[in-house]
Amino acid sequence: MKFTCLSKGGGYHFPPCHILDICGFRILLDCPLDLSAHTIFSPIPSASKASSVDKPNPKCSNRSGPLDLEEPLVRKRQKVERPLDADDLIYAEPWYKTVRNLHLWNTSFIDVVLISSPMGMLGLPFLTRIKGFSAKIYVTEAAARLGQLMMEDLVSMHMEIRQLFGPEESCIPQWMKWEELKLLPSSLRDVALGKDGGELGSWMPLYSAADVKDCMQKAQRLKYAEETCYNSTLIIKAFSSGLEIGACNWTINGPKGGIAFISSSIFGSAHAMDFDYIALQGNDTVIYSDFSSLDATEDIENDHSNFVPTTHDFSSLRNEENDEQELAKSVLHVDDNMEENQKLAFLSSHVIDSVKAGGSVLIPVGRLGIVLQLLEQISASLDVSDLKVPIYIISSVGEELLAFTNIIPEWLCKQRQEKLFSGQPLFGHVELINEGKLHVFPAIHSPKLLMNWQEPCIVFSPHWSLRLGPAVHFLQRWCGDQNSLLILENELDVELALLPFKPMAMKVLQCSFLSGIRLQKVQPLLNILQPKVLLFPKDLKLINSSKSTAFSIFQYCPDETLCIPSLKDKSELEIATDLAFHFDWRKLKQGTISMTRLKGELFREHGKQRLIPGYVQESSEIRQLVHWGSPDLDRLMTVLSGRGIKGTLRKASRGSESENDTSAVLVNDPSQALIEVKETSTVITATSENLASIIFEAIGSVLDGI
Repeated sequence: MKFTCLSKGGGYHFPPCHILDICGFRILLDCPLDLSAHTIFSPIPSASKASSVDKPNPKCSNRSGPLDLEEPLVRKRQKVERPLDADDLIYAEPWYKTVRNLHLWNTSFIDVVLISSPMGMLGLPFLTRIKGFSAKIYVTEAAARLGQLMMEDLVSMHMEIRQLFGPEESCIPQWMKWEELKLLPSSLRDVALGKDGGELGSWMPLYSAADVKDCMQKAQRLKYAEETCYNSTLIIKAFSSGLEIGACNWTINGPKGGIAFISSSIFGSAHAMDFDYIALQGNDTVIYSDFSSLDATEDIENDHSNFVPTTHDFSSLRNEENDEQELAKSVLHVDDNMEENQKLAFLSSHVIDSVKAGGSVLIPVGRLGIVLQLLEQISASLDVSDLKVPIYIISSVGEELLAFTNIIPEWLCKQRQEKLFSGQPLFGHVELINEGKLHVFPAIHSPKLLMNWQEPCIVFSPHWSLRLGPAVHFLQRWCGDQNSLLILENELDVELALLPFKPMAMKVLQCSFLSGIRLQKVQPLLNILQPKVLLFPKDLKLINSSKSTAFSIFQYCPDETLCIPSLKDKSELEIATDLAFHFDWRKLKQGTISMTRLKGELFREHGKQRLIPGYVQESSEIRQLVHWGSPDLDRLMTVLSGRGIKGTLRKASRGSESENDTSAVLVNDPSQALIEVKETSTVITATSENLASIIFEAIGSVLDGI
């Protein structure tokens, strides 16, 4: 087995990506997009800025206009770079950053693609539109639908920018040319090229709606724990990871053993089905791919972050002399929902304060589960405060997204499933829409929105990068209002994201939500899974090398390939009972081994190999024996002499290491012949076919055969 980490990702919106080679098949694990890199582009200018595009720019006097891409960055960099401003951003139709080095792999050699979450499939149309791509794509039903809606929304938002810049003049945009890239400020250049300068090839123009449709037609959708078999060899199943609705971990079972792939997971979720780690037990190899702990840093009280994380104390659990399995389970079942609920309540309180002061609230959060919970929390707080403030969801797929979340109980937590059985809506947005408190519109220019619009209000709209979608227009509208509030996620570089909207009077809250397994829960989880081999990120450095473990640990890092030895040297073969009745055992002349000869059809299904009786045409011919081994030359001389064949024996010299040194029998009566006995073969050369046939039978009589 070979394992290559292509990218360790960058949080919830940019999951890791890997390549796995097993049983002769190449598997791609997730295919995301790095949408946080969009911050190097300038958003669509506001109406006031658009009206002044023809005015000369004192910083760029040679430019004919802000959309002239011939010299968009002619400002010369000084030896000491000045602080960034909005004019430093790239004014062009944005391209999209895919996984580093994925474009260097031959996609026609990829056999299987496994998608672990809706975010993990945003880059998939880039692969499916390549000629020669024929891999089988597996994704859960819920993740497939949510991912499709996210891609369609991305295409819709991008069309607004394309209308502004018009069609591209060439296949390579002006900003990607080296003479332009070297003029970029270092912070922007690091995003565009990567710190080592090797990521420029990862940028691609966005796919079309037709590409998305074609991609989804090639995907095979799986239900929870549904078993599927690839090429009659690999048995693949998806189990809930708890991260998001439809997000999953994978098990892959084949002739060489079982593999469990663990993506970012949450043990207890308030909206999605919990992390089903019990289903991952019994696998020989565990690939741990949850890098969320790398981003778990202490929050500082400042303008952009007001959360102080809670640290769970497990010392009392460690000191108890419980069974190791019970101790591990007790650690894993520590509830994380309380802390997450406190964060939601904290956000809701600031939302209420803003609307009381007459300001509006913009929430471009891209996590579906958080959005659904915030809707419930904020609406409840509004009711308690007796405030009549409208809540808007503005997205091209908002209505479909909300409708879909109410028909997928299979991937929801138990509390949500119980609501279904009691006849209640799975989420609170259904009642909010019926009561006229929540309004859903496809676009900011919808006539119904313009008729319904009132401020102050609370708006949920994409995109969280602040470069696409309705969020850009609302932020341009409210950025100067000190009573308004903007809620962002912690995966975004806030300084760079807000650069086009400065000066900012608007209040900003940057929030951090649980996006994976906490570090202190990893070791107890491994104690329960008990794999034989563990593939673990080198950056996490969780496993103490001085402590003996019951499994082998292979640490991996991006752009390195690990070769993992197989735990099984042999494959198993099931033989049908009908064939077993025809066993004709022959004991070998040398040793205590018995062998038999069989004829049937080799059938492979669900990772197992079976030999079954096939259609065999009756034949009166006697099958020739199959021989093996080297003949005993002294015994062969005796058998030849008994058949009237005379010759002399020339044995190879002892201790000779020459490959050409062979033993031979020189036959001179009844005619000339030569028998050469080599280490791996015996060759008969004779002047007559009859003599060669007699010698062949003589050699067969001294060899084992069936």
